[in-house]
Amino acid sequence: MKKYYFFLACSVLGIASFAQNTGDNLFVQDSLKVISAQFKFTEGASVDKQGNVFFTDQPNDKIWKYDINGKLSLYMDKSGRANGTYFDKKGNLIVCADENNQIWSINKNKKIKVLFSDYEGKKVNGPNDLWLDAKGGIYFTDPYYQRDYWARKSPEIQGQKVYYIPKGKKEAIVVADDVIKPNGIVGTPDGKFLYVADMGANKTYRYSIGANAKLTDKQLILNQHSDGMTLDNKGNIYVTGKGVNIYKPTGEKISHIDIPEEWCGNICFGGKDKNMLFITASKSLYVIPMNARGVE
Repeated sequence: MKKYYFFLACSVLGIASFAQNTGDNLFVQDSLKVISAQFKFTEGASVDKQGNVFFTDQPNDKIWKYDINGKLSLYMDKSGRANGTYFDKKGNLIVCADENNQIWSINKNKKIKVLFSDYEGKKVNGPNDLWLDAKGGIYFTDPYYQRDYWARKSPEIQGQKVYYIPKGKKEAIVVADDVIKPNGIVGTPDGKFLYVADMGANKTYRYSIGANAKLTDKQLILNQHSDGMTLDNKGNIYVTGKGVNIYKPTGEKISHIDIPEEWCGNICFGGKDKNMLFITASKSLYVIPMNARGVE
């Protein structure tokens, strides 16, 4: 497999961040850097236990890896049109495989296992983003975005919902059907709350997670949707779209990072100390050092 190497120390271009750092001095001004701008549309940022960052280039059907030593390489070609990704406790990369509306598990040897393929015999809209709880269960959002590589021209299931797949099961259950177009999703480390961004309502909600994985007590947290989300060790919420906005858990906006791209698709903390914020934004991957650490 041909690989492309980019070393952070010598190849990363500096980009002025034009950032509003009005909160807890979360980052250094003008410290945003672009790692590479060779992609068509980047998405699905996630981090493994070592701090290596993985992300997708969905239109080109690829998964890329940026390791803790500053090396960028093609991790997987023909990735099932991977969108959102997340690592489980065993180090498997769990992927929203949008091509056939499935959830995949990719092990360290790059062997693919289909974890989920349909709901009650029907294809779901298109798994978009996901988060795993401490039990290994998978929450995923299922908005409908028509793809040019699909044969179908309309959804098989009415409604755009949030699903949960219990660990070891192939059957999903609906845990939220009170949203218009769910997209970004992330849970708190203690497993008590789940944030769900609603692209249709331009809102982000917080749900309480019950013992049976069901979601209750829906609360409006942000008057903003998000394509992808993450949390830091201070409980702050990072949401993407036109740049990155950072909010306190109470919903108070404390910072903004302006990204010189049309759209930011996803975000995660990575690096050896999990204090580097990686941003997938249109054709590029960016990084900015933070005075906070990731919790994923």
